[in-house]
Amino acid sequence: MHFDKIHNKGQARLFKNKYLEFLTKTHPLVIWGMYLPVIILMLYFSTATLFFTGLQTTVIFIAGMFFWSLFEYTIHRFVFHLFAESERAKKIVYVIHGNHHEYPRDKERLFMPAVPSLLLAMILFSIMYLAAYIFGVSPYVFAFFPGFLTGYLIYGSMHYAIHAWNPPFKWMKPLWRNHHLHHYKNVEQGFGVSSTLWDHIFGTMFDLAKEKEDKEKVQELMFGNRKAKKEQLQSR
Repeated sequence: MHFDKIHNKGQARLFKNKYLEFLTKTHPLVIWGMYLPVIILMLYFSTATLFFTGLQTTVIFIAGMFFWSLFEYTIHRFVFHLFAESERAKKIVYVIHGNHHEYPRDKERLFMPAVPSLLLAMILFSIMYLAAYIFGVSPYVFAFFPGFLTGYLIYGSMHYAIHAWNPPFKWMKPLWRNHHLHHYKNVEQGFGVSSTLWDHIFGTMFDLAKEKEDKEKVQELMFGNRKAKKEQLQSR
C-alpha cells in the first residue's frame, strides 16, 4: 500500500451512495457508548449468574485484553496491509484501511464505523464461544470478551489520540513515533497501535534511536495545533 501523495487535509470518498458513505464515519464516543454497556452487562453476568469470583473475572478479563493486542497486530499486518492484485481486491483494501493511509488525519475514520464494527464483534464472539464450547469452557467467554472489547476501545482511542495530540507522557512518545513512522516512512513496520510489544517480538519495530525526529513535521500531523489555527486565521 503506497501513495505518491499523503493528504493531511480532506477525506476520501468511499461510496457514491450518500447513505453508505455516512456509515463509513463515526466518532469515538459513539463506539464507547455502544460497547461500554455490553462490557458492563457481560461482567455482571459473569459474577452474578456464572458466579465467577472477582479474581477469576479479573484474570480472564486481562487475558482478553492481552489477546486483543495480538489480534490488533495480526489483523493490521496481514489483513489491513494485504497485498492486492485485482482491482476489486484493491478497492476492498482501500475501503478497509487504504483510505486511512491516504488521509491519515481524517478523524471521522480513526475508529471502525459502528455497523461493520458490530457485525465483526458478533462474528468474533460467536467464534470464541464456539471454540470455548468445544473445549468445555464456554462460560469463560463472558468475562474474556469484555476484556477483548476493552482492548479494542483502548486501541481505537489511542489511534485517535496519536493522530490528534502530542503524547501526554514522555514514556508514551515511542508509541506515537512508531505509528507516525508507519504512516510516513515505511508501512511494512510499526503495526502496533495500542502497544509496541508485538512489533518488538516479531521484529517490525522501528529503531527509534536512529530515526531523526522533525518536530515541525510532527506538529503538522496534529489535529488542531496552534500553528495551523494561527495560519488559518491569517488566511481569512
